Amino acid sequence: MYDVIVVGARCAGASTALLLARQGHRVLLIERARFPKDTLSTLYIHQPGVARLASWGVLERIASTGCPPVDSVTYTVGDVRLTGSSRPVDGQGAAYAPRRYLLDRILVDAAVEAGVEFRDETTAGDLLFEDGRVVGLRCRTAGSVWRDERAGLVVGADGMRSQVANQVKATVLDSAAPRTCAYYTYWDLPGARMSLHEAPGRWVGAVSTNDDATLVGCYFPQEDFQRIRGHALDAYLDCFREHAPELYEELAGSTPVDRLYGTGDQQNFVRRAAGPGWALVGDAAHHKDSITARGITDAFLQAQLLADTLADEPKRGAELDESLRRYAAAHYDLVVEGYHSTLFVAELTVKEERLAMLRAVAKSEEMTGLYFSMLSGACDSDEFFSDEFMASL
Repeated sequence: MYDVIVVGARCAGASTALLLARQGHRVLLIERARFPKDTLSTLYIHQPGVARLASWGVLERIASTGCPPVDSVTYTVGDVRLTGSSRPVDGQGAAYAPRRYLLDRILVDAAVEAGVEFRDETTAGDLLFEDGRVVGLRCRTAGSVWRDERAGLVVGADGMRSQVANQVKATVLDSAAPRTCAYYTYWDLPGARMSLHEAPGRWVGAVSTNDDATLVGCYFPQEDFQRIRGHALDAYLDCFREHAPELYEELAGSTPVDRLYGTGDQQNFVRRAAGPGWALVGDAAHHKDSITARGITDAFLQAQLLADTLADEPKRGAELDESLRRYAAAHYDLVVEGYHSTLFVAELTVKEERLAMLRAVAKSEEMTGLYFSMLSGACDSDEFFSDEFMASL
C-alpha cells in the first residue's frame, strides 16, 4: 500500500514524486520508457521554474551538466528589437535549457534519494476504483505479469494523451483547436543565447543547450502542416533564412548535429486537475502550444502546488478529497492566464497596434524588463499593462 502512485516520470511526475516523498509520503513512480530517454521539448526553463529547481536543491546538478545559463533574451518583430531579461525570481535571474534526458534523469535520481520507489519500463493499466474513487492501478514491468498496486492517491503525469485523465473522465474546462505546427533540430553553435524572431505566420526561436549546441525551432500555422510535412526540412531552413537572417548567416555552411523533429499535434486544453483519489499534473492537466516554452516551468509550478496542498502527513478519505478540491481550484487559477496568452501568441499575427506597443516598450529599459518578466511568468499581465503605461499609448 502506497500513499501516492505517480504515473509518468518526466519533469512533472519526477518533481511531484520528489516533493511528496520529502513530505513523508510513500511514493511509487512508474514510467513506460526506459530511462534516460529524450523527448520532444522546447527545453527552456523560465526564471520561476529555475527558482523551483534551486529550492529543491537540484539546480547545481543541472548547471554541472554544462548547460549554459541564459541571462538575456533578444526578441525581434517587424522594426522592433527588444533585448533584456526577466526580473529574478527568488534570486534566480538566469534561465536554463537542459536536454531532457539529463533534466528528467536528475529529477528522478533526486526523487529516489528522497525515498521514492522508481520503476521504468513499466506499463500503467486500468485504474482501480472503489465506491467511485480511485484506490490504485494495475501495472506491469517488462517481462512480468500484471499486478495491482494500491494507493490513497494516483497522480497522472502521463502527458497530453493521459490515460489517467481519460479513465477518470476528467472534465475539460477550456479548449481550443491547435494553432501551430513546429519543427526543430540542434546546431553546433556554442555560447549562451535566447533569441526570438516573429513575423506574420512564422516564428523562430533559438536557445543554447548542452554540448555547445543550440536548439533552433520554427513555427508555422497549423493549416500548413499537411502541405509542409512532406518537405519539412526545406520549409524549416527557408523559415529562418527569411525571418532570422542573422541566425541563418551564423549557421551558413554548418549542418545540424541531430535529425529534424516536428509535430502537428499541439493540443490546447485545461482539464479539471483532481477528483476523488486522483490528481493531474503537467501536460496531463494542462497543455498548450509550445511556442511560449512554458511547459516545463508550468509543470514545476503545478508539482509544487500539489505538494503544498498535500503538505503534512498523508491524508485519506474526506480530508484528502478536500485537499484535492482546493488543488483543482488553485490549479486553474495558476495556469489560465498563461494558457490564454499562449493562444494569443500562437495566432502568429503581427498587428500594428501590437507593434506600436512594443515600440513604446523598446524606449524604456524598465518596460523592456517588465515585458520579459511577463513572458517568463515573473509578473502578471496586470502589472505590465498598468494604467500609466496604457495611458502613454
